[in-house]
Amino acid sequence: MRSITMPATLKDIAKETGLSTATISKYLNGAKLREKNRIAIEQAIRKLDYTVNEYARGFKLNRSHIIGVIIPDLNNLFITNILVQMETLLREHDYSIMICDCHTDAALERELVHFLLGRMVDGIINMPVCTTGEHLKPALSKKVPVLVLDRMISGLEGKIDNILIDNTCIARKAVQSLIDQGHRQIGLISGPTDYSTSRERLEGYRQALASSKIPLNDSLIVCGDFTLEGGYEGICRLLKGNPNMTAVFPTNYDMTLGAFIALKEQNIRIPEDISFIGFDDMGLARVTHPPLTIVAQPLEQLGIYAAKRILSRLENPEDVPISITLSASLKPGSSIGVPRHAEMSD
Repeated sequence: MRSITMPATLKDIAKETGLSTATISKYLNGAKLREKNRIAIEQAIRKLDYTVNEYARGFKLNRSHIIGVIIPDLNNLFITNILVQMETLLREHDYSIMICDCHTDAALERELVHFLLGRMVDGIINMPVCTTGEHLKPALSKKVPVLVLDRMISGLEGKIDNILIDNTCIARKAVQSLIDQGHRQIGLISGPTDYSTSRERLEGYRQALASSKIPLNDSLIVCGDFTLEGGYEGICRLLKGNPNMTAVFPTNYDMTLGAFIALKEQNIRIPEDISFIGFDDMGLARVTHPPLTIVAQPLEQLGIYAAKRILSRLENPEDVPISITLSASLKPGSSIGVPRHAEMSD
């Protein structure tokens, strides 16, 4: 008859190390111990194959060691790149993440906040679809730390943490690089107007034109939806309505891909026929021909800063929420040229 091995207990670890069960318990609950005691406990845990019952410990400490993450689209590479960095750092601090995809549905996003609160998450990180912040109020009322990533929600300043990108600055820099090459008819494929990121990138476009005294032409601005289809349709509309357009700037990764595909299908050459600046350096710039000049957002930093900030709020609950703004960069490629005909740029 096969013998059944009973799982190791605190008493087994205490016996193995010669330390008290109280000391073992302190270690498991995150207390700092003498180095020799910590090493002895960790060796005993490995030797005895001791497993902590995190669920039971969470009830005892009123901590689940789970961070809820609500995102608009799990298929979005921008988001998944951030998640990888975030999860890695949180795991190093004994936290796991529970990812919830709201599929760009504000009503579902609101339901997911309640779902995560029911799972006793210790904090919530959100890249919001809802622009009013109403969906986050149940979490704030329960004093659950909330961090909003990549988007600003007006009215919640001082109540939530924010990790943002200086979108206005990088959009202005991108458009200015086209102006410096002689371009005046510059198309912009913007995002949904209710998103702060879209408004900020549009503002950067406007500032660059204004600083060079180039009149704003509304026909050169189309509103996309941050999808591949939105980029494809956006460039087609711009080309149809603006035959003199000499450059285009899609303002997110998926729309960059969609616009690039549309130009290739129509045999419009980059940069000979039209100059092109893309958005988000996630490998696309290296596989396109020619290599794209592209806005590179600090995806790794976004994920790391988000994880560090939510951990800081958990360790210091009385901390005042803050907003951190990171800088993006413009990576040069071979997709910007001088306008083919000088008269096209006048």
